[in-house]
Amino acid sequence: MPEFVATLLAAAAFCLTLMLLNAATRWLLEAHLGPQILCENSVLQYGSALVAARAAYRRAPQRHAEG
Repeated sequence: MPEFVATLLAAAAFCLTLMLLNAATRWLLEAHLGPQILCENSVLQYGSALVAARAAYRRAPQRHAEG
C-alpha cells in the first residue's frame, strides 16, 4: 500500500506541476514578458515536472522490511 500512495503522490505532483508551468508560460507569453522560444509543453516544463514527481516519490512513506 505505501508504494501505491507514493506513486499516487508522484503522479499528482507531476500533473499539478505541469499544469502550473503551462499556465505560467501562457501568462508570460500573453504579457509579452517571455521569449517566443518559450512554449507550452516544452522539454523544460516536462523535466521540471519530472523532478517534482521524483521529489514527491522520494518523500512519500516507504515500505519497511518486517522481520
